[in-house]
Amino acid sequence: MKVLAVNGSARKDGNTALLIHTVFEELNKEGIETEMIQLSGKVIEPCKACWACGGKRNCVHKKDLFQEIFEKMTQADGILLGSPVYTANISANMQTLLERASVVTDMNRSDNLLQRKVGAAVTAARRGGALNCP
Repeated sequence: MKVLAVNGSARKDGNTALLIHTVFEELNKEGIETEMIQLSGKVIEPCKACWACGGKRNCVHKKDLFQEIFEKMTQADGILLGSPVYTANISANMQTLLERASVVTDMNRSDNLLQRKVGAAVTAARRGGALNCP
């Protein structure tokens, strides 16, 4: 059994990664294989609404890491999504990844690409105070 985590944080190895590693520790104790993909420093292009993914089982655009990530998602038994809360929402890269994955799975419904997978989410949220951006 394998669980794939996607860390949508803009900060590599930040608080969201710490939360994912905490979940991984428990999964590893049970003998479950884990892998984390960090979206930090990477760009996931938005869906182009070309619908060419129908019958292809993946997006036809290859300028970013979507193909690689989505393939790993289809192969995993479980998917853990991690994102900090930015303006009351998930990160932009996570949103874009999920939107494209949604279109690909919708256009290939008969293939059941992401069905019967265990899913979970972790989020890092900060309360109060001013933003401390570098």
